[in-house]
Amino acid sequence: MPDIVNSEQAQAWNGPEGAHWARNQDRWNAVNGGFDAALLDAADIAQDTRTLDLGCGSGQTTRLAALRAPRGHALGLDLSGPMLTEARARAEREGVVNAAFVQGDAQTHPFEAGQFGAAISRFGVMFYADPVAAFGNIGRALWPGGRLAFVCPADAALNDWVTAVASLRDIVPVGDFGQPGLPGMFSLAEPDRIRDVLATAGFTTVSVDRIQAYGTWGHGAADAADFLLATGPGRHLTEQAADAATRAHARTTLTAHLRAYETADGTVRLRSTSWLVTAAAPVT
Repeated sequence: MPDIVNSEQAQAWNGPEGAHWARNQDRWNAVNGGFDAALLDAADIAQDTRTLDLGCGSGQTTRLAALRAPRGHALGLDLSGPMLTEARARAEREGVVNAAFVQGDAQTHPFEAGQFGAAISRFGVMFYADPVAAFGNIGRALWPGGRLAFVCPADAALNDWVTAVASLRDIVPVGDFGQPGLPGMFSLAEPDRIRDVLATAGFTTVSVDRIQAYGTWGHGAADAADFLLATGPGRHLTEQAADAATRAHARTTLTAHLRAYETADGTVRLRSTSWLVTAAAPVT
């Protein structure tokens, strides 16, 4: 990968975190897929649109964008080699022939100017070391006036999975969940920050709307707890545990907390609260 500036993110997503997401792509799509329709509708993808999917991961939104544009094309960009391998395999199995995937850093990737009519992202734009530079590069890749649409997490306290992890605060050092304005999952949690970043990067007509969706985290509280503890934040917490007994106590406590979210069929459904952001690329 040439010109990688987000080196810490590249290391993480080509290491255990990327491998975890690649192995569990169907589970993560069950968690986050409730935002797909709203995201793609907001992108206003036409039959012949060329779409760029930022932080595409294992490629579900890339494939969905390609299916909305049978005479167009969708390109998924991500730092993670393991997830892109899964994305390519899934596109081939599903027969999505107008989608492709490339490994790279959106902040520095040498896009051809005006190559895309739309750019989308489902939780893939919060980790840029320099978000203004990244969105500036993305804006140049869009046609003048081209559409940007992305989903990013809102206030941590409005997300049930965060509340679940916080239930372990008396057992392990949970800490906070990222500071708005700094690279991390909640770097764009404040609407004014989003507007400022995009305006500085040259985008216009910025709109920020709160949306919610429920995701399936597991089949039964114990399964959901195991999955949540296997994520990056979960692994970090269990690594802080003093011993096996503390880790077991944390799992038991988290399982008990998640039982309140079990539905009639036994699945665990957690609410996620996000911002749906749209903007237009510079017209110059």
